[in-house]
Order: sequence, then structure tokens, then C-alpha cells
Amino acid sequence: MSSRARKLDSLSPGAAIALQRKLAAQIVRADRLGEVRHVCGVDVHYYDGMAQAAAAVYSFPQLERRAHAVAREPVSFPYIPGLLSFREIPAALAALAALPLAPDLILCDAQGIAHPRRCGLASHLGLLARTPSIGVAKTRLVGEHRAPPARRGTWAPLTDRGERIGAVLRTRAGVKPLYVSVGHRVSLATALRYVMACTTRYRIPEPLRWAHRLASGKT
Repeated sequence: MSSRARKLDSLSPGAAIALQRKLAAQIVRADRLGEVRHVCGVDVHYYDGMAQAAAAVYSFPQLERRAHAVAREPVSFPYIPGLLSFREIPAALAALAALPLAPDLILCDAQGIAHPRRCGLASHLGLLARTPSIGVAKTRLVGEHRAPPARRGTWAPLTDRGERIGAVLRTRAGVKPLYVSVGHRVSLATALRYVMACTTRYRIPEPLRWAHRLASGKT
């Protein structure tokens, strides 16, 4: 584990909350990304007190598998809703560091700014990895929304306290939507476009599907 990651999971809950608020002010919600040739999915699972993270890279727009890495780190930060990034980020950073190529964009199975303090794992990871990132979550953490139409590609705004914090996106007709939010250096409109471009036959974008299988040991 890097010294940077070690410091993160040794923080007290109060210090972690203070850090999230500080990092939230550094998140760039506009497009600051260059040519995207490689998209990486990142997912984290737990085994016997360890966090196992997988980073899975696909070419873009071809969506061909290019590389992957899996990393395990001990979990020392307590389980506290809204602070899960401090449990998972050491393993996620280690998986990204182990990749043989650097991705141009990260899709994270987590929230971005759709978070009470506007700094979920996808945003936290994008900031520390200095890479554009998008939050693609299966469930809502915070905010309100109406149901998007049943057609593929439709979406509805996700709002919290009068602020638009993400979108509820229907990636397949008639199936449960995903919760997409800005991570870092990507606008919401661009985030929606990339999530749809990376989604083929299934509800979940392909880089995240592969990362999930790797992190959960289902490959």
C-alpha cells in the first residue's frame, strides 16, 4: 500500500469527513479530458477483512479487453455510510497502479458527487489518480428523482437540496436504471454519453462488468 493510501484509511471518521469536504471543492465538474482510447472499470469486494479491487481496461470505442489488475489490501477503516471510499480506496489505487497501461477514463462502481458531501469514491479516486472519472452506481445514496421512461438511453435528473447531483439512466429498456454522477473532470452530459457508449447487451457498462467479475472472483 502506498503511504498516501495508508494515511487515508488511518484517519478518524471526523477527519475523513473534513477531508471529503475539502476534496469536494477540488472536483472539476466540467469536461477536462483528452482523447479517450482506454476506459477502465473499477469495482471492490470484501473477503475475510480484505478489500479486493479490480481494474479492467477496454479499448474505446471498440470495447475490446486490453488489460486488468487485481489488488488486495487489509480493511482498517470502520464501516460508516458515506465514508466507504476510505475503506476501498487503498485497494482501488493499488489495482490502478498495477495496470500495464494508464486509462484515459475511469468508470467506478460507486457514487461520484451524488453523495451527501459531494465526494463519493468515484470522485475521490479520480482526484487521487488524476484521471477523469464517472460514478456508476446500482443504487441511490442520496437525492430524489422521478422514474425515467422505460426506453433505453432515457434518464431523469437526480437532485438533492435543489442541486442536480446526477442522473438516473436507463441503460436497457425495461430494466432497473443506474445512478450516474460526475466523478472528476467530466460533465454530467459527457458522463451519460460514455456510460451508454460502454453499455452493450447488459445493464452494466462492459468495463464495470469485467471488473465486477474479477473483484468477486467469478472469472
